[in-house]
Amino acid sequence: MLRIYSLLLFGFVSFSVSADPRVWLLVDTQERKIEVKKGEKTIETLESIAIGRGGAGAKNHRGDNVTPFGEYRIGWVGKRSEFRRFFGLTYPSAADAEKALNKGVIDRPTFDRIVTAHHYKQIPPQNTPLGGQIGIHGLGRADLKIHQAVDWTHGCIALTNPQIDHLSQLVETGTVVKIK
Repeated sequence: MLRIYSLLLFGFVSFSVSADPRVWLLVDTQERKIEVKKGEKTIETLESIAIGRGGAGAKNHRGDNVTPFGEYRIGWVGKRSEFRRFFGLTYPSAADAEKALNKGVIDRPTFDRIVTAHHYKQIPPQNTPLGGQIGIHGLGRADLKIHQAVDWTHGCIALTNPQIDHLSQLVETGTVVKIK
C-alpha cells in the first residue's frame, strides 16, 4: 500500500536490484573510460567515453552540462532513445540533495522527495533545480568524429553505439554506477 501511495503522491517509479550485485560500473571521467567491475576486479574496460560539455564534478543546477560525481544506480533503461539506448541514473542522490539544500538550491520539500525516493529504492524526481535525466547512452545518429574529439553531452556519459549495445548485455536496472 505504501508503494502505491508513494507512486500516486510523488509520481515515483521503482527500480529493481541487479541480479548480480557484485557487477558494477566505475566511470573514470579523467581517463575517459568505464570499467565494468565484479567485486574489485575489472572484467572489461570501455575506452573513449564522452562526458558533459561542462566537465565532471559537483553538478550545481539544471543546464550546467556537468557530469556529476557520485554513486548512483541504473534506475531505468530506455531502449528507444534517440541515443540508441539510455541507462537512466538515480541522479540526484540523497547526498546531492543534502548539498543542494545546504546551498539553498532546493527547498525542504524537494529534498524530502529525493530522499524518500532513494529510501524506497525508487527513481528520484527528475524535474528539480538540480536537473535530471542523467545517464549512460550511445550516439544514435550523432557524429562519431565529434564524439572522439570533444565532450558533447548535457551531463551524461556517452559511448559509441557498439559499446552501448555491448554494455546492455552486462548491466540492468539496479546496477551500481560510481562516477569519479
